[in-house]
Amino acid sequence: MSGNLNIPASTKFRIQDVIDPDAYAAGTEVTDWLPAADYANHMSLISVGTMAATSTVDAKLEQAQDAAGLGAKDIANKAITQLTAAGADDDKQAIINLRPDELDTINDFTHFRLSVTTAVAASDSAAYVFGTDARYEPETDATSVDEIVS
Repeated sequence: MSGNLNIPASTKFRIQDVIDPDAYAAGTEVTDWLPAADYANHMSLISVGTMAATSTVDAKLEQAQDAAGLGAKDIANKAITQLTAAGADDDKQAIINLRPDELDTINDFTHFRLSVTTAVAASDSAAYVFGTDARYEPETDATSVDEIVS
């Protein structure tokens, strides 16, 4: 085991952005474009609750050349296997990991976002993007974080 065990997990894992928990109809929800270089590692957590019988949920990471989404495109191999009610995926989670060097840095891609698509029928879902190992101080959570109890 390594590292300081007295440091709370909430200081190691920062919430960068969130797709709020809700019952989403068919459509796509996205986070803001986030600078990949701010953290050494990123983790996107997708969580579904009760899914309608024909519901599907897809999630993927996209990349862009700036915070406005210039040149947006998918990041290779950064999509989950589709979650379906038929596949008994109610109340399940999926995780997508990302390192900044997995972006198309040769073509100046610097930002990423999480995209979650609900199709066919409604599904309860939420998604969170976490950053770990901040490269800059001070570290901050998304403004939606209301309280941290240590």
